[in-house]
Order: sequence, then structure tokens, then C-alpha cells
Amino acid sequence: MADHFQLRLVDGFMLAPAVRHLVFERVDGQPLAFQPGQFLQVHFHYDDGTATKRSYSVATVGDGSSPGGSVEVGRIEIAVSYVEGGAATKVLGELPQGGVIDASGPYGRFCLQEADHHPRYLLLATGTGVTPYRAMLPQIAKLLAGGGREVVLLYGARSEVELLYGEEFEAFAASHPGFTFHGCLSRQPRATPRPGDRSGHVQDVLVELGPRAERDIAYLCGNPNMVDAAFAVLKEFGLPVSQIRREKYISSR
Repeated sequence: MADHFQLRLVDGFMLAPAVRHLVFERVDGQPLAFQPGQFLQVHFHYDDGTATKRSYSVATVGDGSSPGGSVEVGRIEIAVSYVEGGAATKVLGELPQGGVIDASGPYGRFCLQEADHHPRYLLLATGTGVTPYRAMLPQIAKLLAGGGREVVLLYGARSEVELLYGEEFEAFAASHPGFTFHGCLSRQPRATPRPGDRSGHVQDVLVELGPRAERDIAYLCGNPNMVDAAFAVLKEFGLPVSQIRREKYISSR
């Protein structure tokens, strides 16, 4: 059952021109128990007093629990996209260090499962949809350490500056054989391209990987257009719906 609690901002910095990384601690001093891939809801009010809420995946990298297991973390990290005129942008974008917000969670089932035994995991993301995969890195490390597994992360952005946590994923790939990171840049390539870079949209690069039902399980997170397009591609390649997990990120005012 989801818990309700208050969070106090302890750190914050810009990840990209329109994305802020926020680090919170629970006001009650308790750790947050969650499964990597789950999200929290932030509760606040519009200017007219109407209650509302927004969902944010937990980006915190915890310990190396096995897929399907929970972790406990003292710091709760999220990435917040700035939406022009957005109510949540006003609350979280202007929140000062020490500021307090109301939250609840964790929620969701967009998580690695212990019962999955597929040889290859295809992780697709755009924008802040990459945050669940950051939280999953210790679990992915355990998967790879067991042998016989491969994990490919396709992360779509318009340009290099919008590849959130890109350096972390590249460093993880360098130290974990079997993990491949492709930054899929749709508008502007890097001035100095890197070996993992790909041009175009995530769903186009996905075609190049030749998904197969007997080998792959796929996770899709981020922009609804990407999720729908990638879902269609995977179905064309014969993946059953049970091997395609989806989480859509919709920007709300």
C-alpha cells in the first residue's frame, strides 16, 4: 500500500536546459522503500485551491537488489521537465533548498521481474523516461553478472545536451560487458561523435536491432508517440504484448 509523506529538498541542479534534477529526503527521517522503475506522486494545489498531483519516476541508484526486489534509499531523486506555464513547473522549478512538498508512493509495475529469463533486454526511452533505467542499473549489473544476458539501452534526444545521465550510462557500459548504450540523436549530432551514437529516432534504431520473440523483452518509457511507434515495431517483429512493457510520460499543465 502506498505511503503518504513529506519530502524536503536537499539539493538541485539543472541536468539540461529544461530539466532539473532534484534530491529529497523524507521529513520524517525514514528511508523510501521502492522497486527500481516505480514512481512517486507529488501533491499540490492550483492557484484556485484545487488539489492535483504529478507523477515522477524515482531516479535514485540504490543497492544491487535482484530484479523484483525492493531497495531502501535515504535520498529520493527525480528529474523534472519544465513545461511552459505548468503548475508543477512552478512548484518544483522554484522550490528552494529546504522547501517541503507532499508526496505519496511508490506506485507502478514498470520494473524488472525475477521471472524474466530472456537473453536480451531492450530498454527504450526519451526525455525523463530514462530515469527508471538509471535506478535499475544495480539490478542490471546483477543480471549481467549471471551470464547469458545482454541489455541494450536506446535513449532518444534531440541533441547531446538533452541526453540526461548520458555520461553515467556510458561509464556503466564501459565497466559492464553486455550493456550497450546508444544515444539516438534526432536533430543534432555531437560535434565529436561517440561509437554508441545513432542518428534518428529510437524506434528507427530499434528496427536495426532485429527484435525476436524468442530472445527479447522490451521496456518502453517516455514520450507517448515514441512508445506507440516502438510498440508497433515490436509487434511487427513478432513480440507478444506480454514481452512489451510500457510507461508513457505525458506533460501536464
